Amino acid sequence: MELDAEMRRKIAVSTGAVVVFIALLIAIGTRFSTGHNLSVPGAYYIVGIIALFVLLMAGAGVYLDD
Repeated sequence: MELDAEMRRKIAVSTGAVVVFIALLIAIGTRFSTGHNLSVPGAYYIVGIIALFVLLMAGAGVYLDD
């Protein structure tokens, strides 16, 4: 089954959003971790990243909607 250009664009945008999400999680986790625990500001940043990811995926959905 061949993928058309529209489907490749949707896959690329979605994959890019997930890569950014994972990179931000790793960056915050390494910056705000103390031993095996996450500091309070780090936890707030993680919640913010999750909210940002939800908004980013919603925006991507609106952008990619035909």
